[in-house]
Amino acid sequence: MQQYFSQMLGVPVLDATGEEIGKVNDLGIATGEVFPRVTSLAFKGPGAEPFMISWRKYVDSLDDDGLHLKVPAGEIRFSYLQPEEVLIARDLLNHQIVDTRGLKVVRVNDLKLSQSGTNQIRLLGAEVGARGILRSLSVHLEKAVLKIARLFHHEIPEKIIAWSYMDLLDKQLKDVQLSVSHKTLEQMHPADIADIIEKLDPRLRSQVFAQLDVARAADAMAELDEDQAAEIMHDMDANEASRMLSEMNPDDAAELVSELDYEKAETLLRMMGVKEERAIRQLLGYKEDTAGRIMTSEFLALNPEKTVADAIVAVKQAERDEAEMTNYLYLVDDEKKLKGVLSLRQLLVNKDSDKLSSIMEKELITCNPDTDQEDVAENISKYNLLALPVVQEDGKLVGIVTVDDALDVLEEEHEEDLQLAGAHASGDNDRRDGPSELQWILTNQLWFFFWAIGAFLLGLLAICFHLPSGTFLSIIALPVALLMGDAMINSVTNFYIEHDSDDEDKPSLVGFALKGLSGAFIFMLLMVLIVLGLSGLVTGSSILSTALPFIDCGFLTAAIVSLLLYACAPLYLRVLYIRDENGKDTSRTTMRIITFLLAVALFIVLACVLCQIPALLGFMG
Repeated sequence: MQQYFSQMLGVPVLDATGEEIGKVNDLGIATGEVFPRVTSLAFKGPGAEPFMISWRKYVDSLDDDGLHLKVPAGEIRFSYLQPEEVLIARDLLNHQIVDTRGLKVVRVNDLKLSQSGTNQIRLLGAEVGARGILRSLSVHLEKAVLKIARLFHHEIPEKIIAWSYMDLLDKQLKDVQLSVSHKTLEQMHPADIADIIEKLDPRLRSQVFAQLDVARAADAMAELDEDQAAEIMHDMDANEASRMLSEMNPDDAAELVSELDYEKAETLLRMMGVKEERAIRQLLGYKEDTAGRIMTSEFLALNPEKTVADAIVAVKQAERDEAEMTNYLYLVDDEKKLKGVLSLRQLLVNKDSDKLSSIMEKELITCNPDTDQEDVAENISKYNLLALPVVQEDGKLVGIVTVDDALDVLEEEHEEDLQLAGAHASGDNDRRDGPSELQWILTNQLWFFFWAIGAFLLGLLAICFHLPSGTFLSIIALPVALLMGDAMINSVTNFYIEHDSDDEDKPSLVGFALKGLSGAFIFMLLMVLIVLGLSGLVTGSSILSTALPFIDCGFLTAAIVSLLLYACAPLYLRVLYIRDENGKDTSRTTMRIITFLLAVALFIVLACVLCQIPALLGFMG
């Protein structure tokens, strides 16, 4: 016998003596089945007190009189939902779900149940049509509307989505196993996921992403409208958003970052790996609506002197690394200048021993990074290309524009033409609030926590080793050393972002080191002058004159530590380039933490030494 959940709401609950003890309020189901069975009964007792009991243990039968229990009211014991269970009214009814067969978002108006035997009920699916809405208002209203429709020879059919094709969107239910056989969001194509997300209530969009792994979420994000993607990204946790950006192709990530407000964009970029950050910043450095802004820096390039066998090995490796485009193989010399191109088909029809230079296509269609993106898209369409190489004036290959990006440009151009013709209005572009205060502090004020760590350690050492009583006062200058260390990291990463390892025009490491050391040395001299000036202002036996020598010691220590940190800058830069050559990325946050730890250690050691040898510091006499 089939019935609807709306018809069960309010049904009397009778104990074994026939006494009514409440009315049905909800049903719990076990989700990990093709047709989930009801496992729990929720009802409201006297005074609207809620009860939850086991269906198998306590329910005897369901008939026209009500729902009969096996035991008297006094023997009922409360139970709890299991992890794989959900409540029909609370978690499904009037909620949006994904129809994974029809690839669309629908609203659950009612749920169809099937009763087998006297006490077993299973869920067949969700009613998403008009009849579910009418039935939820009144069964009599549904029947009346159906009769009127038949008078006009029109049928209002049921619209049932089987449970095996439903996917929940509630973030709290993301770990629930829906069915043993249905297709889930994780199995859909990213473009289908994006279509579903665009139709969702904005409040539910982030919940869909919460159910996807980072790679699938990044692919879906790249398929979204830019404004919607930026809105979702802005509302996401900064760590999660940064990981998603890292998974995206550089051109898609750069386009998305350009839609974010400056503070949010900088926060996410600084949380990424330095290599990924450089790729995105380099693309953002080009003018909008140019080839440079829509190109990707991920492409397959080899020296023309390599053989077909070498190329096939490289293509296989690129596929394992999930490179965006391996349909073309670009041939570049030692200076990264483009010499030719090969298709995968050409590799397959030639001998393994053939040199690439002998079979490559030398007549190339290219563009400049500053070429208008519409011209690029038209050339890709005109010459039926899958990708168009982007080369600088000196012939160096810096990226490729792929056919999918060209299609996006043509689509945007078409929409702009429609807007000019008044076909449709532009959408809402409201901006959201920035990151939380705690996130901002952790991202931008990391030095503060290491200052606290340094203060604790210095205080502990002062007590354990009976250091001069004022030694702890030197800790007031530790933030200076930490901030200088942070500035050094920024200097290193900026140099890395601006200059490739094979960039002939980049300054030498020696020049970079001398520039940093000279700045740190000038800073150290400034600290010395400040210390001497402060010492000259304090006379007599005041408390300040007693404490000032130790504060002076702290600032001198900070100046020395800053000089030592900048001396390490070339080493940091060298490590970045080595990791880059090995295909490894480096986290800016990790570099900052290492630098702060080094700064704290150096500061504590030097402060403990300097504060015990006042004879070497004339002003501390």
